[in-house]
Amino acid sequence: MRFLSAFCRAIDAVNETVGSLVAWLTGIMVVVQFVVVIMRYGFGMGSIMTQESIVYMFAIVFLAASGFALKHDAHVRIDIFYRGASRRRKAWIDLIGAIVFALPFCVLVWIKSYPMVAISWRVFEGSINPSGLPYVYILKGFILVFAALLFLQSVALGLRAAMVLAGRTNGNSPAA
Repeated sequence: MRFLSAFCRAIDAVNETVGSLVAWLTGIMVVVQFVVVIMRYGFGMGSIMTQESIVYMFAIVFLAASGFALKHDAHVRIDIFYRGASRRRKAWIDLIGAIVFALPFCVLVWIKSYPMVAISWRVFEGSINPSGLPYVYILKGFILVFAALLFLQSVALGLRAAMVLAGRTNGNSPAA
């Protein structure tokens, strides 16, 4: 059990670090959007590259922080079943949710997106706009980052739930 707890903490640490890093992009996104608005309405100037950078930052935050959001129980769930549930029932919901929904979803996303991402990286795909960002391949790579980080955090969620159900938890359960 110590190994499983340590494994879950390692996954948590990875997603915590990634989530904390990409959180900075939200502030940068606000500043860049503000600059875009000032340029457009104040000076009559526009920049496709700058506008695309906002979309890139938003996508990276959404994709890379998904495991972080799951770790902090920030994903949408049906609270009617969860909010008032006992610790054991929450553990069952978390375990079933991880096994039936989250893990297969992550595997499906990986399998279906990997060929597209690989081709994009092979040709260093860029924007379809002439003055757009030439890094579409990097952005598409974050789809795999999303699948991997969410998969790992779902494994940690499921393992913690299983430890609660087995009566072998040290209090690190999300179903506390």
